[in-house]
Amino acid sequence: MFQSTARFVTLALALHTVASKDGFEYRFRHGTTNNGTLQTRKTWTLADKYQGQAFFDQWNFFSDSDPTHGMVNYQDKGNAQNKGLAYVQDDGTFVMTVDETNWIDVGTNRDSVRIGSQKTYTQGLFIADIQAMPHGCSVWPAWWTVGPNWPAGGEIDVLEGVHDQSVNQYTLHTSQGCTIDTNVQATGQIGNQQCAVGGSDNTGCFFTDTQSNSYGQPFNDAQGGVFAHIWTDDGIKMWHFPRASIPGDITSGSPNPDGWGEPVAYFSSSTCDIGSHFYEHELTLDITLCGDWAGATYSSVGCPGSCAERVANPVNFHDAKFIVNYVAVYQ
Repeated sequence: MFQSTARFVTLALALHTVASKDGFEYRFRHGTTNNGTLQTRKTWTLADKYQGQAFFDQWNFFSDSDPTHGMVNYQDKGNAQNKGLAYVQDDGTFVMTVDETNWIDVGTNRDSVRIGSQKTYTQGLFIADIQAMPHGCSVWPAWWTVGPNWPAGGEIDVLEGVHDQSVNQYTLHTSQGCTIDTNVQATGQIGNQQCAVGGSDNTGCFFTDTQSNSYGQPFNDAQGGVFAHIWTDDGIKMWHFPRASIPGDITSGSPNPDGWGEPVAYFSSSTCDIGSHFYEHELTLDITLCGDWAGATYSSVGCPGSCAERVANPVNFHDAKFIVNYVAVYQ
């Protein structure tokens, strides 16, 4: 989340209602065939794998004000550890969470965590194995990557949503010159087609998942799963695999995207020069509250009271945590 302007509107889907990001932006967060198929055939070699203590040693804890205007105080590494907001469990999983202990005054901010990789990446295959994700009224979590000088270096939102929606939204944010190619093969539903940030409309271009366990409590009930995305000059493709359906090549550490079937989201280079719009990305995990998206849609999705009142009560944030098995980068 490196930049923030306004976003609003609720996206109505045939099978699900998702609080859309229309009207609000928040971040400072080879060979295309004739049928729009991204050529991925290659051997992917593990470059970096982050798990357990690596999230403390090789990622930075962001402690500035939230660029998305969320009602959070992002904690530095020392405070996050001392307050029990970031830790490694006995099974090696990394946990980052919103404070669920302290009552605060209505209108003040609650302690939370945002981390970003010290290393940046230009292209690759990225796999995040997440055991549980934050959800609940006012909660706005994200797993995303972002380049420098937003939006010049681009932003890729792989896992993101607000409140208790049950389907994930996959979004790109760019400088001018990128749109979604509507002829691509993907299982997700196309939303906004304009990727470029402009004026107050920084919605980005996005696909919405059709799997009811791709976000929130349904995702957690399925014991989480894997989000994978490929980024090459030819395009950006994203997949979600529930825990019971994770391909064996991913669990064995030898990913073969050619066998994964159609992606949920596919942003083709046929309508976006990927190489010039995406570069030097920091991997990012964060949990904010209210803010430009979750705050603006709070009442419209049936959440009780006000967003600020919700934030004041720690009981509301028992489920506001990421439990991460690992993040792997292949190149």
